[in-house]
Amino acid sequence: MIGNKVLAIILGGGQGSRLHPLTQTRSKPAVPIAGKYRLVDIPISNCINSDIKRMFVLTQFNSASLNRHIKNTYHFSFFSSAFVDVLAAEQTPENSTWFQGTADAVRQSMHHFLNHDFDYALILSGDQLYQMDFEEMVEKHIKKKAAISIATIPVNAKDATSFGILKTNSKNDITSFIEKPAAALLPDWSSEVSDEMKAEGRIYLASMGIYIFNRDLLIELMSNPNTNDFGKEIIPQAIDKHKVISHQYEGYWTDIGNIDSFFEANLGLTDDFPQFDLYNVSKRIYTHARMLPTTKISGTILEKTVIADGCIINAGKIEHSVIGIRSRIDKESTVINTYMMGSDFYQPLKEIVDSSVVSMGIGARCFIKNAILDKNCCIGDDVRINGGKHLEDTESDTYVIRDGIVVVKKGAIIPNGFTI
Repeated sequence: MIGNKVLAIILGGGQGSRLHPLTQTRSKPAVPIAGKYRLVDIPISNCINSDIKRMFVLTQFNSASLNRHIKNTYHFSFFSSAFVDVLAAEQTPENSTWFQGTADAVRQSMHHFLNHDFDYALILSGDQLYQMDFEEMVEKHIKKKAAISIATIPVNAKDATSFGILKTNSKNDITSFIEKPAAALLPDWSSEVSDEMKAEGRIYLASMGIYIFNRDLLIELMSNPNTNDFGKEIIPQAIDKHKVISHQYEGYWTDIGNIDSFFEANLGLTDDFPQFDLYNVSKRIYTHARMLPTTKISGTILEKTVIADGCIINAGKIEHSVIGIRSRIDKESTVINTYMMGSDFYQPLKEIVDSSVVSMGIGARCFIKNAILDKNCCIGDDVRINGGKHLEDTESDTYVIRDGIVVVKKGAIIPNGFTI
């Protein structure tokens, strides 16, 4: 079985400043998505669905909630070698620094990886949304006798300037690489893609930050302390010296790097036929099994809305929104273009009926639009949050505005009648 030859290494990313304030108290892979999952569930589920069941998650910031989620979620048989382990940056006699980049994170953790028997290392990002068959990619890597395989996705000229772009020959070997090319350089960087991609103008191959390395080569490359990043240093330097091939992927993939892309990715799940398909049994996404009650809805008009388990909803209208676990929305409230992450626990009933306490969830007669409500938010009655491009970027103790999106911080209390 191919899965037994592969060790997966999931990179948790840096401080996640572009996703602030969602990363204020948690690491990027622990950020909740789609109302009931966390970002790290995506690469882990892709691995499990590809029969790759030995995984390390590397992180160095706010890793407590990520540790807790993985410990409570991914339990395998005692008779299996499967595991998902979190490796936080650690000081050792040989190294006293934080991870300096993606490659440095792998280098500092190599002694953990080498305790395991594997032929290939699959290196993944912890902050991307996609569903991919890694088994197919590994098989192609072996068949082509590659030293390194890079997953690539065709992009158009507008997007190409934001990615590392790879050029391939007729055999799918990668011959050259350029990081975020200027638009004027693009005509020389097109590659062979399918007719469907050509019709969409997607003729440039962008690196997805998904790599396969042969074990011996990875050990060799990690012995050089002067290279800290895969995309900027390791890959460009390896192309001339080793057989590096492209594994072209044409499905849905998005890099959740900032608040805007995070917001769009979540609200995209409300489409009639979402590009990220949570309903595909063969590509299911796994997460913590919470045993929550069913959601209860009373007197609410719902339009293009996804609602997770355990919610109590009496809103007037919810439109184009994702409502997370244990959410409570009171009567006559309107919620539009909003991702409400939900709550980690239920409040006692006596607190909810106490008019002197701002209860968790959204109160009565509120209007919420173009917003992200982080976990455990307490929104009072008659609150108006009207996000949009008319708002300037700002930050307060309870909320942040980025690109017109109002992000209410985790556990924030917004008093009755407050307006943003």
